[in-house]
Amino acid sequence: MNIQLTLIETPHIEAERIAQENRVIDEALTILDHRLFTRGPELTAPDAVVDYLKLHLAQQEHEVFAVMFLDAKHRVLQFEELFYGSINGARVYPRQVVKRALAHNAAAVILCHNHPSGCPEPSQADRVLTARLTEALALVEVRVLDHFIVGAGRPLSFAEYGWL
Repeated sequence: MNIQLTLIETPHIEAERIAQENRVIDEALTILDHRLFTRGPELTAPDAVVDYLKLHLAQQEHEVFAVMFLDAKHRVLQFEELFYGSINGARVYPRQVVKRALAHNAAAVILCHNHPSGCPEPSQADRVLTARLTEALALVEVRVLDHFIVGAGRPLSFAEYGWL
């Protein structure tokens, strides 16, 4: 009788073990989905971007060039300060921007930098750099959505002025 009882209990115990493993697998898949597919907010309006950038760049004492890397739905993958300069300029290397865009698997980017002087007007160098970065990123199918200059008042948007 003990042998039959053991044989009867074994399938039940096996079924419980499988059910418990399935619960663990379901929980692991939920965690994996969260890690792989959770993004930052969708930045579909310029005002949302402006507020974010103002908070991150306005207080900088030296010029900082940063890039907001976005997925195909324009959700933030990462915001990175890539280059640091002096009070009136920073050297920006398109090759490095392209490398970071590929590393983040970005579909689009928003370029930004601050002007510690407070004047958000773009220099000729800012315009040339924007064109070079747009061309370089287009080669790897990454769109430049905008380039913001953060200074006093509302940050200047290249896209709003039709410069992109």
